[in-house]
Amino acid sequence: MGVTRFQTRAKTSFMKITIFGSGYVGLVTGACLADVGHKVLCVDLDEKKIQGLKNGIVPIFEPGLSRKIEFNMGEGRLDFTTDSNMAIDYADVIFTAVGTPPDEDGSADLSAVKAVAKTVGMTMDRPKLVVTKSTVPVGSADIVKETINKALKERGETIEFYVASNPEFLKEGAAVADFEKPDRIVIGFDHPRAEELLEEIYAPFNRRNDRMVKMDIRSAELTKYAANAMLATKISFMNEMANIAERVGADIENVRIGIGSDQRIGYHFIYPGAGYGGSCFPKDVKALAATAKAQGFPAKLIEAVEAVNENQKYVLANKVKVRLGEDLSGKTFALWGLAFKPNTDDMREAPSRVIMEELWKAGAKIKAYDPEAMEECHRIYGERDDLILCEHQNDVLNDADALIIVTEWKSFRAANLDRIKNDLKTAIIFDGRNIYNPLEVSQAGLEYISIGR
Repeated sequence: MGVTRFQTRAKTSFMKITIFGSGYVGLVTGACLADVGHKVLCVDLDEKKIQGLKNGIVPIFEPGLSRKIEFNMGEGRLDFTTDSNMAIDYADVIFTAVGTPPDEDGSADLSAVKAVAKTVGMTMDRPKLVVTKSTVPVGSADIVKETINKALKERGETIEFYVASNPEFLKEGAAVADFEKPDRIVIGFDHPRAEELLEEIYAPFNRRNDRMVKMDIRSAELTKYAANAMLATKISFMNEMANIAERVGADIENVRIGIGSDQRIGYHFIYPGAGYGGSCFPKDVKALAATAKAQGFPAKLIEAVEAVNENQKYVLANKVKVRLGEDLSGKTFALWGLAFKPNTDDMREAPSRVIMEELWKAGAKIKAYDPEAMEECHRIYGERDDLILCEHQNDVLNDADALIIVTEWKSFRAANLDRIKNDLKTAIIFDGRNIYNPLEVSQAGLEYISIGR
């Protein structure tokens, strides 16, 4: 067979792009690329999810996402399918945004990434650029390349293709804004044609100033892990400081202001709390530690970051037990916040899950409220006698023995302290996010137990 190569073409107003994976990253990426004029086809093997998306049902909550998906579907720039072969034929540029969940040893499971690469190799009939958007270990692009080459060889075909790395840096709750106004656009490549195509795709997001950071593929792969590990380190460090502050009689909020005013440190990600969760930090920290271990290097700091965080998730439940006893039978707790952070319905690795499960083990009941994560909580735990999901945040207070705050939603910040005191059986707030002024809470007649204060 002859060699099929990429043809150099004049720049057009749009590009046709296929995205494998219609989860969090895939949907945000697809909607935002379509919104600037590209034609995007998102692929997922979950027929129910795809049919729901076609009918306007977005399976995740992210501010602005549903509206963007609906608009661009209406404009004919965004569509969804389960047909992988058709999707590969559709575009010259294919993004992989499938899940890379942790394996038993903490390393990233690349089975979905490999499956996409194999499908590309078995299906492609013209040159393709395959871009890994999923968070993957260093060296994954080599695996993708090998998988595609193997499939092409089995077919007896020689077709030109390139691979590239384009890690995402999206914050849940602000992902659309992060994509549209990125701090940086990291691309890793080993061929100028891959660079050219990615520049063209991201040109609409790079007009005001150059946000593109170019590097080799392995460095791009490591950059994503390094960024998340650094942020996770800051959180775990502050939680460690908070635990010390409690024991020495200091106030971690004063400490936070004191160190944050140092420009070398700054205020970002130095808020103590009940531990981090979500789909990124826990998974990526473990995967980075596993990568280091595989190279014979014990990443002691990275391992400690994860260990500190896991311990922190138990701190709030332990405070409840210290104050009210190990046996919580007959006690009911009001819980504000289920999602791992505000502006999302994501409960993956959420501290709320550890807290609820610890209190259940002690015999307690939970009355919970979250602006967005109620359905997700019901999906995870189903119907339980010891879990009541309330429609309004103040409904949880009635006949509860204490209030536990786990997620710092805006609607919780300006609470009616008098109502909280009057509705609770015992006037106690356990605050896992330090959202209130202790003096004000005390003056309202409530006992206030927080983190590091």
